[in-house]
Amino acid sequence: MNIKNFLLVCFLSVVASANAQQSSDAKMNSFIDNLMRRMTLQEKIGQLNLPSVGFDVTGPVLSQGVEDKIKKGLVGGVFNTYTPEAVRKLQQMAVTQTRMKIPLLFGYDVIHGHRTIFPINLGLAATWDPVLVEKTARAAAEEASADGLNWVYSPMVDITRDPRWGRVSEGSGEDPFLGSVMAKAMVNGYQLNDLSKDNTVMACVKHFALYGAAEAGRDYNTVDMSKVRMYNEYLPPYKAAVDAGVGSVMTSFNTIDGVPASGNKWLLTDLLRNQWGFKGLVVSDYTSINEMVNHGMGDNKKVAELALNAGMDMDMVGEEFLNYAEQLVNEGKVPEKTIDDECRKILEAKYKLGLFSNPFLYVNEERNKKEIMSQDKLNLSKQAAIESMVLLKNKDHVLPLDRSSRIAFIGPLVKDQRDLIGSWSGAGDYTKAISIWSAIEQAGYKNVLYAKGCNLVDDPDLIKQLNPHGAMLIPDSLSPQQLIDQAVRTAYQSDVVVAVLGEPFGMSGEAASVTDIRLLENQRNLLEALKKTGKPIVLVLMNGRPLDLSWEDANLDGILETWYAGTMAGPAITDVLYGNANPSGKITMSFPVNVGQVPVYYNHLPTGRPYKADQKYTTRYLDAPNDPLYPFGYGLSYTNYNYSSVALSSNTLNTGGSITASVNVTNTGDRAGTETVQLYMRQMVGSISRPVKELIGFQQVALAPGETKKVSFKVTDDDLKFYNSNLQYNYEPGDFKLFIGTNSRDVKEADFVAR
Repeated sequence: MNIKNFLLVCFLSVVASANAQQSSDAKMNSFIDNLMRRMTLQEKIGQLNLPSVGFDVTGPVLSQGVEDKIKKGLVGGVFNTYTPEAVRKLQQMAVTQTRMKIPLLFGYDVIHGHRTIFPINLGLAATWDPVLVEKTARAAAEEASADGLNWVYSPMVDITRDPRWGRVSEGSGEDPFLGSVMAKAMVNGYQLNDLSKDNTVMACVKHFALYGAAEAGRDYNTVDMSKVRMYNEYLPPYKAAVDAGVGSVMTSFNTIDGVPASGNKWLLTDLLRNQWGFKGLVVSDYTSINEMVNHGMGDNKKVAELALNAGMDMDMVGEEFLNYAEQLVNEGKVPEKTIDDECRKILEAKYKLGLFSNPFLYVNEERNKKEIMSQDKLNLSKQAAIESMVLLKNKDHVLPLDRSSRIAFIGPLVKDQRDLIGSWSGAGDYTKAISIWSAIEQAGYKNVLYAKGCNLVDDPDLIKQLNPHGAMLIPDSLSPQQLIDQAVRTAYQSDVVVAVLGEPFGMSGEAASVTDIRLLENQRNLLEALKKTGKPIVLVLMNGRPLDLSWEDANLDGILETWYAGTMAGPAITDVLYGNANPSGKITMSFPVNVGQVPVYYNHLPTGRPYKADQKYTTRYLDAPNDPLYPFGYGLSYTNYNYSSVALSSNTLNTGGSITASVNVTNTGDRAGTETVQLYMRQMVGSISRPVKELIGFQQVALAPGETKKVSFKVTDDDLKFYNSNLQYNYEPGDFKLFIGTNSRDVKEADFVAR
């Protein structure tokens, strides 16, 4: 086939696809038009109502009288109900006992897995592997859809730079480029670009918008920033999800320009729909419409008016629309067309999910038995856990462990199961998680000793706060000092100590902000006592945020960050510790030297007085360095990698053209490994101040011992674009630097000019 014929075939294929889409849209629109003509105003408002019924609750209000409301056609979807049996009951009610027989949506927080739990999202991002992340979302969708669900409140894509905020565990970290890549991967995994399949679910990107920038890292707190910062640093991951075709968007709890997101017309209509072209439905977060009263936006009726006119389609749990929408329409404060438009978005979602064709599409007991925690998903969970782990320190190659050595495993998390699956583990069953000790026993490792060493938490006030929410913190019968003494005796009998410590899962996630990001005091006391034995110590961490590890980095021999690694945490961690797997993860949030540096992130703006060690009046702390303990993109390996200088195909980038930046990467060690090669850029002069570095690309390369591979990046003027002070998106000609390296700090650089 010659090139002309090939291009003609491609053109005809595109036209045919567009025509098919138009035909499908026309069919859907005709169906919904006919349906809505027969609906009363009250029934339309009912579609905007999303109550909570089921097995758990993530807020202070639980919906009442839901079954009666379903029968009256006053419910559009249900939050927190899953399993084929439970879903069938409510769906049967909706399609047989209501006048319009409109099926329900069934939504749930599927954050990092449904029944099979994968590493927390901050850990998944640390894999730097969007293909793997997409597979985890695909597996979660298969399980969730087999469990009666058709809507998941994920991905969470908030840019986060303050580790005090508990919800950093749910996101991809501090970088908008990497966050955008991960957002797209998760949306694709959930939706497969075809919501009508019974193994896909509608994704919901959250929290729109800027929620990760809550002041002081305190949940639900104020957010205030310039539009330039919004567009360049915080909005890109949400837009990436929208561009990937995400079916729904959830609003955040914070204000934007002084107006809460759930009532912010600029955010939900001007930006999301008009600028970005979003066609799906918008849902509030849990009672976030009601909470606008506390923001000072008016009484309950007024905030319902604000939300409806802003472009909010669905009210999660609060029922303000149900209580006030009809009255607001009758008073002329909300146009009936607004209700129609919002109802239509929900009906369109149900149509695309295939619910009008088969309301029980996601109710399949056979699929449930086949999909839930199937072996392929468990294998994927282990793979994701291994790839998510980050080796932070490895003095004198203390890792991997020598199997002939006697190893003392010490710490309250050695035998723990509950904390392995982390916060926001939803329908996950912690009793199915495999602990480190169980994995050691299953693998048949010898020469191992165990001591608890300390309680996970000693502080009675903290225990009192966490236990009502499932923390299961039960102090040991031995006193804290007795536990330490026992651990020290065990350490003396060993060659190497592996201390498994971290945060209880309840210290991460929603409503889990803290001001002290060190290990808890009792755990620090244990480490100090173990240090005095003189034995080599490896710290294995389980946590949901970057920690202040300054003492640990200075005093311990090895540090392995495992996050909360999920159902298969134990086998994955032991494989890494014993060298069956080589860690390759890279952190996606900078780890500070101490909490006083926060927020600390790599892609900050330059200052007029950059740091100089010998000058007082420059940007600096008197008591700490400016730089983080571990920078963005950092992570070690059991092998070593050497980077050549950066070679450019040209030192000039012309409009519409490209240049290629290349390095040779060599594995100089004696183990095979995978390295994530990172590409950063800096614009030296611009119409506004530009970051000192920005990630614009990355590649993973597998290298055998002694092997060298050339890694190349194509750079175009699209990579140089940003939003200027007029919010125009373009690039500006001038001088640029490119940086390629193993993390954001340790890089090789080259200069080029863009014309």
